[in-house]
Amino acid sequence: MNLLYAIALLAAAIIPAGAAACPELLNHRFTTLQGGQLDLCRHAGKPILVVNTASMCGYTPQFEKLEALNRKHKDKLLVVGFPSNDFNQELATNKEIAQFCRLTYAIEFPMVEKASVTGPDAMHFYRQLRVATGQAPQWNFHKYLIAPDGKTVFSFATKVEPDSRELLGKLAPMLK
Repeated sequence: MNLLYAIALLAAAIIPAGAAACPELLNHRFTTLQGGQLDLCRHAGKPILVVNTASMCGYTPQFEKLEALNRKHKDKLLVVGFPSNDFNQELATNKEIAQFCRLTYAIEFPMVEKASVTGPDAMHFYRQLRVATGQAPQWNFHKYLIAPDGKTVFSFATKVEPDSRELLGKLAPMLK
């Protein structure tokens, strides 16, 4: 057996099928507030709505519309919340955030552990979103819609509601 063939066999045994096809932007794994794992590569091929959230913000009621989108399109869309205290409006611990989201808004979509989404301390994923769109979150509930190709990204300011014509106009064709 030649060396290249042996390496290919070893790689096939170690690397999950389709992993090589995962777009760079989706090549991220996160720990959820409930302690589970969220692998964005597993959601390649469907749209992903990414939202930086905060529990104590005037825009926090957008959770209701985000959850409504999640429930309506659960099999075709991934909604993901990224709690952040970058604007000083998030609860102190992941446990408090999880409890707030569950009890106040009955959130079922994945919420990842609290992290920074702006500035030099922003998590790598959010730095990539900023580069892809030219826009960083200016406030809580900024939304990024990643197209099923895992490369095309649309940015929506905080005031753009999850059920707005602007956001749904981009999302609807991706759900077909």
